[in-house]
Amino acid sequence: MTEPVAPKIEFPCEYPIKVIGDAVPGFLDEILGIVSRYDETVTSKKVKERPSSKGKYTALTIKLWATGEPQLKSMFAELKACTAVRMVL
Repeated sequence: MTEPVAPKIEFPCEYPIKVIGDAVPGFLDEILGIVSRYDETVTSKKVKERPSSKGKYTALTIKLWATGEPQLKSMFAELKACTAVRMVL
């Protein structure tokens, strides 16, 4: 039996990412600054922000225009290097 193949993403496409981090002042601005270097069309209108139940963390869902895997890998690496970021999905 062969393993099922995961569907490939066809680039370019709209691509949602989730960034979870500490609820600190400037978190949204820092993340938008990074993501906008990879997609100039990203604005706060393309972001959903949700605080955790106790207010310790913030979850950001951002829709960006992805052009390929190299773009996503570079952006994910830069996001993960931020001290306030806990997880990038």
